[in-house]
Amino acid sequence: MAKNPNGAAQRRRRFVVIGVVLVALAGAGLYWYRVPGSEPARAAPPASRPAVPVSVALAARQDVPIYVTGLGTVQGSFTIAIHSQVDGLMQEVLFTEGQHVKKGDVLARIEQRLFQAALDQAKAKKSQDVATLGAAEKDLERSKTLVVRNITTQQTVDQQQARVDQLKASIEADEAAIETAQTQLDFTTIKAPSDGRIGVRLVDPGNLVHANDTRPIANLVLTQPSAVLFTLPMQVLDDLRDAMARGPVEVTAYDQNNRRLLSTGKLLLIDNAIDQATATIRLKAMFDNADERLWPGEFVNARVLLETRRNVIAVPTTVAQRRPEGLFAWIVNADNVVEPRRIELGPAAGDLTVINAGLAEGDRVVTDGQYKLQINAKVTITPPSIAANAPNATPPAAAAR
Repeated sequence: MAKNPNGAAQRRRRFVVIGVVLVALAGAGLYWYRVPGSEPARAAPPASRPAVPVSVALAARQDVPIYVTGLGTVQGSFTIAIHSQVDGLMQEVLFTEGQHVKKGDVLARIEQRLFQAALDQAKAKKSQDVATLGAAEKDLERSKTLVVRNITTQQTVDQQQARVDQLKASIEADEAAIETAQTQLDFTTIKAPSDGRIGVRLVDPGNLVHANDTRPIANLVLTQPSAVLFTLPMQVLDDLRDAMARGPVEVTAYDQNNRRLLSTGKLLLIDNAIDQATATIRLKAMFDNADERLWPGEFVNARVLLETRRNVIAVPTTVAQRRPEGLFAWIVNADNVVEPRRIELGPAAGDLTVINAGLAEGDRVVTDGQYKLQINAKVTITPPSIAANAPNATPPAAAAR
């Protein structure tokens, strides 16, 4: 049977058409894949992470003073309630409230007439007994002469001797009475027992005062020097004792807001027992208080200098971060890329913390803006206010990872 040449030609044309169509479809697919489009199925390539704004500080060697601070109250070195030591009428008050007085200054006077009369009576009694003693001594001498001549008996001499001795004892009693009366009279003049500042007058002239009155005439407080009584946790007791063993321990007093320096003094003593109820130890510091910046009854913050760490690595306290593995700090390398580094903290002093291990001098450490950081993140150095207020910052609660 002979072949049809027209059928073979048709089949070849059909294969050519199919090949052309396949090539066209392949080209269209390649074009659709390579040319960007707006179809939803096409995902945009991921963008690079922006640099994180942070603040940094240099780890530097310096001398760092180590302090502990406790709340305390100011006390005068002497606080004296001025009372009358005798009963009587307050005749006059000679001080001005708030006045500085010296030891021995007259503060008030009590009516003296009764006490002066008692003194005069005691002196008169002594004069009477002295005169009687003189007569008795003469009688004794005559009796001794007569007994030698056997004119009187030895019994008479002994009686005269006893009379003389009795009168001598009476004179001694009179002298004691005179001293007592003189003391009572002196007590009617009330004098300052110490230097200091007098307080508010609590008894006015014309009132009766008694030696057993509970209310004083006024209070006298010596404010130069002044003391501060304060407490610290018992955990620092050994450090305090070591500091006192090295020499005088400096104590600075600040106001309640811990902003204004009031005075500088020295630690005087550590109390002899720990308060078990509060687990604290009480201390007392003395201040010259020449300018009277410390006022009795005032609450102050007493800051004790335990020691000064010399030539140690110190960084701002905000550098230290925490994660399950322990404390770490973010270090910024020369390419402004951060990496975490484990650190070991020493004592803190104000806004600085001593680093015992983990940092070297000159390391750049992140002090603000840590909450957005990841390992090998790129950073930009900004002032603290910019880093702290940067947008989209991670909340502080997410920092401990």
